[in-house]
Amino acid sequence: MSMSKRTQSFQDLAKGSVSQPEARYSGTGHTTPQDAAPMSEERNKLLASLMSQYLSREPEAIQRQIVNHVEYTLARTRYNFDAQGAYQATAFSVRDRLLESWNDTQQYFTERDVKRVYYLSLEFLMGRYLQNALANTGIKSNYEEALLGLGYKLEDVLEVERDPGLGNGGLGRLAACFMDSLATGNYPGWGYGIRYKYGMFFQKISDEGYQIEVPDYWLTHGNPWEVERLDVTYPVRFFGHVEWTDKGIRWTGGEVVRAVAYDSPIPGYDTYNTLNLRLWSAAPAHEFDLDSFSRGDFYGAIANKEASEKISSVLYPNDSTDAGKELRLKQQYFFVAATLQDAIRRFLKRGRPLTDLHTKVAIQLNDTHPTIAIVELMRIMMDEFGIGWTNSWKTTQKVFSYTNHTVLPEALEKWSVPLMEKLLPRHMQIIYEINRRFLETIAAKYPGDGKKLQRMSIVEDGYPKMVRMANLAVVGSHCVNGVAAIHSGLVQTNLFPDFVQEGYRFVNMTNGVTPRRWIQQANPSLSAIISRWVESDDWVVNLELARSLEQYVDNADLQREFSESKMENKKRLAKLIKETFNEDIDCNALFDIQIKRIHEYKRQLLNILGVIARYNKLKSMSASELSKVVPRVHVFGGKAAAAYVQAKNIIRLITGVSSVVNKDPQTSKYLKVFFMPNYNVTLAEALIPANDVSEHISTAGMEASGTSNMKFVMNGGLIIGTMDGANIEIREEVGDDQIFIFGLLTPEIESARDACKYGQYKVVDSRLEEAISQIKSGKFCGQDTAGPIVRALEPYNDYYLVARDFTSYLEAQDRVDAAFTDKTEWTKRCIRAVAR
Repeated sequence: MSMSKRTQSFQDLAKGSVSQPEARYSGTGHTTPQDAAPMSEERNKLLASLMSQYLSREPEAIQRQIVNHVEYTLARTRYNFDAQGAYQATAFSVRDRLLESWNDTQQYFTERDVKRVYYLSLEFLMGRYLQNALANTGIKSNYEEALLGLGYKLEDVLEVERDPGLGNGGLGRLAACFMDSLATGNYPGWGYGIRYKYGMFFQKISDEGYQIEVPDYWLTHGNPWEVERLDVTYPVRFFGHVEWTDKGIRWTGGEVVRAVAYDSPIPGYDTYNTLNLRLWSAAPAHEFDLDSFSRGDFYGAIANKEASEKISSVLYPNDSTDAGKELRLKQQYFFVAATLQDAIRRFLKRGRPLTDLHTKVAIQLNDTHPTIAIVELMRIMMDEFGIGWTNSWKTTQKVFSYTNHTVLPEALEKWSVPLMEKLLPRHMQIIYEINRRFLETIAAKYPGDGKKLQRMSIVEDGYPKMVRMANLAVVGSHCVNGVAAIHSGLVQTNLFPDFVQEGYRFVNMTNGVTPRRWIQQANPSLSAIISRWVESDDWVVNLELARSLEQYVDNADLQREFSESKMENKKRLAKLIKETFNEDIDCNALFDIQIKRIHEYKRQLLNILGVIARYNKLKSMSASELSKVVPRVHVFGGKAAAAYVQAKNIIRLITGVSSVVNKDPQTSKYLKVFFMPNYNVTLAEALIPANDVSEHISTAGMEASGTSNMKFVMNGGLIIGTMDGANIEIREEVGDDQIFIFGLLTPEIESARDACKYGQYKVVDSRLEEAISQIKSGKFCGQDTAGPIVRALEPYNDYYLVARDFTSYLEAQDRVDAAFTDKTEWTKRCIRAVAR
């Protein structure tokens, strides 16, 4: 990727071959053609000359660029060039390079009039940018040398960066991996979302062990990776009323805010293809009310500003109140309305009719959050462009595709009709009309089948009536995908069987992760081992090439290198635990890790109950028995939604068990438990490479896919898990020896629930009874936590079948212990997991 001259040919860019353009730029980006300044031949030549060179990658040149940013961008001197300044100046200098590629990429796509994919997601859990950008652009060593000359180690500079507060869990991380893969694969794609000022929340654990949510001030020092586009703003309307006029239907009145674009370049690996993540920030249409200010109403003067800005303040605001629900729906409409205006503006530059939008635009809806985009496109086409219903609907269906992320009917998003009518009155009218026309076609095929109409209706009867966003997404899209084989099957058989019967297209597209961040960046020692033994770095973009590693699985040198790499990563995690908890841990112990959003179906409760049972067993052992025990370090991490009381209770139980177990001198040598606060991408990059075994133990049939399981396996860890989500496909790939399966299967779940509910089955396991008794007694937590936990484990309340799977779970853990004692065979299993 070494080159200095810029090129007009993106194919040449991808190959690293360069041709000198005669005139690099022929347009002005977002300026409309009629407003563009005339481009004289002389000006063209001058711009081509001035912009014809890429910034030098030589360390000395990089040093000059960093120092220039220190002085001219940060306005600092040599005397206050601290670590924060070093990070910011370094980031700005890397961004300069990305913007060169970004401009070339966008120009290439524009000139060739390619079809673009727009990925709409409420979350983008990006993680730190700097290391990823350096790795993908191949200039990490150049920056290491440059920074060292300026008195800084690159690893110290990397630690200054804060994780962007733009996501929470797997949904957002999938979106981030998707953007990386699009860029690496040289696809023309953009991501669209919201620029959350305070993230979801910063998770703290109180001295009493409770989760505390505080604002995530991730923008305290700004974000050097983003470009504020004050020239790219769009109006977004809420409330108001609908008028019928001679010229058509108008939605007017109400409240209008501005969506302001912030762009972040997304570099592909070993290619100059650099895509864009465009995030919208809410701003008032009128910043300041001078009249109110003059009357002494100082708060009223800025009320519009505060009301507007809260739209993009927090990810997933608490929706336990009507105001919270309204804010969530506002967020969803806000970002899709701005996105569609942006996409349509770009499309119309070529002078095509809007009915051809699908020929150049494909929009992927990441879950149901952006589904209102279907209705918004219909509104724009009909009300603003005067296109009839039939043609508008045909185009809309061809534009959208929908990714479903849940098999839980209760988790499918719904909005009350009264809220929709109040906030988006025109959209509710269009939803009613979509539903009327849709149900007419169904009723004509199935006369008298009222139950089918009820199941398929977009509007659900009740008090109040509800808009089923998943049904709307299916009806308004040309393709629906699940995210794992079992999930896609359940989507078709359990969630949408009526739609499948009607010929709606459902496909499987199993989730994936990028090995560039999750091996090459997070685990450089393992990355080096793979490259050395497969004699190529190409596995970074084609993971199938890593399979050749398996042929060396019996090689003692490979086993030694792998073990040393694993120990290095475990020591790194041990250092982090020491810094966080002031606790020492044995790196020869088995590291058992479960990190994911805290939810009852993910069954962190089952895990901690197993830890309690292990603790009790250790307490009953003699000294000679203890000497044969496999030491364990259990690590948990994840956030509970602010309004999810039971998830927060589970965190409190985990921290309570940790406090008791870690302080017990009889057992602390053999068992330690930690809950790592504020789980994010950076923390995951420290935890995942250190795992010996990871837990993916959701109730069968309830996890759509999961992606952390893939990350753990590719980092040389084994899995303990249920036959759920992507575990099933991972098992098919890595083999039975690399995954410890337990628990009920999906077809058994409903009958098991019924048996528990109606008293036909009672779990009899003394280890579980003892653990429950200890929780009841207050040994690990107070009654405010213990009561709800214990009640959830009673047979008629055990919806997630924690008690039912408990015995099977402990048996699987026994198999893990037995396997771990044979270190050579364990290492072979881990190498196979990486290779396969």
